[in-house]
Amino acid sequence: MQRRYLSQARPHHHQSLKKMLLTIATTAAISASMLVTAADKYLFNDSHFHLTNYVQQGTDIRDYLKIMGDKVGRSTLFGIPLQQSWSHSVTGDFAPTYYLQSDAPLYYYSFTDAYIAQAYLSLSKSERKRFDPMITGFNPADMYGVDHIRRVLLTFPGVFSGIGEFSIHKEFVSAKVAGDTASLTDPALDRILEFAGEVGLVAIIHNDIDMPFAKENSTPVYLEQMKTVLKRHPNTTIIWAHMGLGRVVHPVQTQATEQDAARPPNQLEIAESMLLDPELKHVYFDISWDEVAKYAVSSPETITKVVAFFNRFPDRLLFGTDNVAPTAQEAHLKVFHMWDPIWSQITPEANEKIRKGTYAKVFDTAAKKVRRWEQANAKK
Repeated sequence: MQRRYLSQARPHHHQSLKKMLLTIATTAAISASMLVTAADKYLFNDSHFHLTNYVQQGTDIRDYLKIMGDKVGRSTLFGIPLQQSWSHSVTGDFAPTYYLQSDAPLYYYSFTDAYIAQAYLSLSKSERKRFDPMITGFNPADMYGVDHIRRVLLTFPGVFSGIGEFSIHKEFVSAKVAGDTASLTDPALDRILEFAGEVGLVAIIHNDIDMPFAKENSTPVYLEQMKTVLKRHPNTTIIWAHMGLGRVVHPVQTQATEQDAARPPNQLEIAESMLLDPELKHVYFDISWDEVAKYAVSSPETITKVVAFFNRFPDRLLFGTDNVAPTAQEAHLKVFHMWDPIWSQITPEANEKIRKGTYAKVFDTAAKKVRRWEQANAKK
């Protein structure tokens, strides 16, 4: 009797189980659909954003959330590692807030990392999912720079996903920094990038490809040094900020002459050759900053070339604003809309990846690796 009862009950049990699994699957599908829909509504993820400026003043993180609104899905979060000093003997009662406003030196301001961590931790868990904080308050010319990064990770576990933006060669900035000048040949930089690879941290580096006001048809001064550094650290995910450009470091321009029909490569050709190099498959470019956008849309011919480049390498490019402490959404979105002539012409797949997808891939992977490292190295 008991055996027959179990036999008869089994189909009913199977039906109940079937219904339960169907309900779970349906719920999961709806949840996934809601997540996709939520992600799709945003214009972009911001791979390059400064919450504070050169005197460590900025936007309250809750105000920044309002500025992001339904336009920015996720955003990196970092301060500026350098503090502009206010030397009364130089500017008198005028308090400079930007490095071009004074001849007084800049110095590394390590507290920026604690400030960013506290701002992030003040948010709810759901709000935190929209941010990927970065460590910036270290000196890349100091062999102890690695120790600062390690200390920050262990002091604020669960917060940071990368390091940067930090600068090596930067027009008008490098010469103003107190102490040793950062260099691509400095072993301190190698220690930092090696450690970033060990932990899984993304590294965003600002390094001008050339000196300011370089001559046409000349080889970019820092290009070969930069490629050498990148190739020394194949296990580190590195984003070269602004594609190597600056305020007065223009895209490399070349043209053939009657005397020399074989010209050196221009900016897009340099980037293309790097993205095709199997030794640099860990390297990405961000297209942040309005100074970069203005070059990209400067003429119909340039737009056509950039569109072709974007369509070819969407897995290696990330959009970012490079905005500093914005106060309103309209101003924050201005640099994004500077790219509209290009957004309107690239393929839907390239569009999605450059604006959102590549960011998610890079920073999600980094966060998982860093959390594992933190757990393995947690203070006992």
